[in-house]
Amino acid sequence: MADITIEIVKETIQDAVKHQLRSVMDWHYGEPVYDGDPEDDLAGIPGFRELVGRQHWTNFQLWHVEDRARRQDVDAKVIADCKYAIDKLNQKRNDLIERVDECLIGLIDSLLPEDGVEKYNTETVGAALDRLSIQALKIYHMDEQCRRKDVDQDHKEACGGKVLTLKQQHEDLEQAILELIDEYAVGVKKPKVYFQFKMYNDPKLNPELYETNK
Repeated sequence: MADITIEIVKETIQDAVKHQLRSVMDWHYGEPVYDGDPEDDLAGIPGFRELVGRQHWTNFQLWHVEDRARRQDVDAKVIADCKYAIDKLNQKRNDLIERVDECLIGLIDSLLPEDGVEKYNTETVGAALDRLSIQALKIYHMDEQCRRKDVDQDHKEACGGKVLTLKQQHEDLEQAILELIDEYAVGVKKPKVYFQFKMYNDPKLNPELYETNK
């Protein structure tokens, strides 16, 4: 841990973002293998990379279940199963965002000035990496539309223009994350984990669940 610097943290974030882009294609041909339990205590640079990867894999699965849930030619049970899967994946997605932030703070806390101001960003690095994960999925699937054989040229050109916009937005957001790390380093802002405390999946907090169990 003593050898970690802000620059190493930023390079690690950049590597994680590149992995998001690469893995979207890779995972269409073979699923990733993450050893151990998802609740393992992951820490340090390797832990951060794995948590970002696991969070991205959750978004990958969520993307395709969301697509399937829009079908109108299947039995209602299929759509209901999709809904349950979406709820479960969304819970996991949000839990992993929080764990990414916890891991990041563990990495950089000792590198930050003690007199940093109590000023926070509108979203955390974990939340921003989640957005980049979704952007990576959008870029891949929008580009896929440009290669379809069953659509006209107008469709391909329209999707090609959207790909360029998505790539620019992806680049902007990645840069914004790196700048936020710099702001942490000089004490302009502080990192913080924001817990979302999702209630709908908790049988103790969702009245539609606990009322029916009385």
